[in-house]
Amino acid sequence: MSEAHSEKSERRRYQVKRAIFAACLILLAAALAALGTWQVERLAWKRDLIARVDQRVHAAPMPAPARADWDKVNATDDEYRRVTAVGTLANDKETLVYASTALGPGYWVMAPLTLADGTSILVNRGFVPTDRRDPASRREGELSGPIEITGLLRMTEPTGSLLQSNDAAADRWYSRDVAAIAEKRGVNTVAPYFIDADATANPGGLPVGGLTVVAFPNNHLVYAITWYGLTAMVLALLVFIFCNERASP
Repeated sequence: MSEAHSEKSERRRYQVKRAIFAACLILLAAALAALGTWQVERLAWKRDLIARVDQRVHAAPMPAPARADWDKVNATDDEYRRVTAVGTLANDKETLVYASTALGPGYWVMAPLTLADGTSILVNRGFVPTDRRDPASRREGELSGPIEITGLLRMTEPTGSLLQSNDAAADRWYSRDVAAIAEKRGVNTVAPYFIDADATANPGGLPVGGLTVVAFPNNHLVYAITWYGLTAMVLALLVFIFCNERASP
């Protein structure tokens, strides 16, 4: 009688453990399925983003947002929009920002464009190789007088890159931080965005514009398939456990 009671208790403990394990598997499957669904939602969002940006990049240029609209500018609605601005370049206040491009390593040439109303927009005029970083080596490209800049509106890149922080004191820049660059160069009333100039050739060939990389990694479908695949594996294990339970005497 005692032996039968002990066997029954052992059997009950085993069933409880199996039930707990099965519950954990169900929770795990639910979590994995939720991650898969989240990636499907991200896939739809990314495809919409790519479509919107592609439309902006190929649309006719429009005037860059004026001072009255600066507080409305945001990445979701405005980044990569083709814009134009007319003003005078402050070539003596250019800033070099480290860049790695299809043309090799070098620098972006950032220069303030002073508009008729006295406000400024920081313009990424384009790329120069390391051996041409000195403005004296490319004087032909220092445009004077009122000019029209056409390019893509970009949002400021504060603090620095993933690997390097900007060092304003040493004048070393790894990202296009509009506010910090403007403060360093004494530029007042500057737009909260900058413009990546298009490929319109500059005298002397430098800087080289039109090198903006418009690409968005889109691996969400692969991630969704992975999460759903893991969900299926967990559910298969769960089915195996229940089938094995029924087959047991």
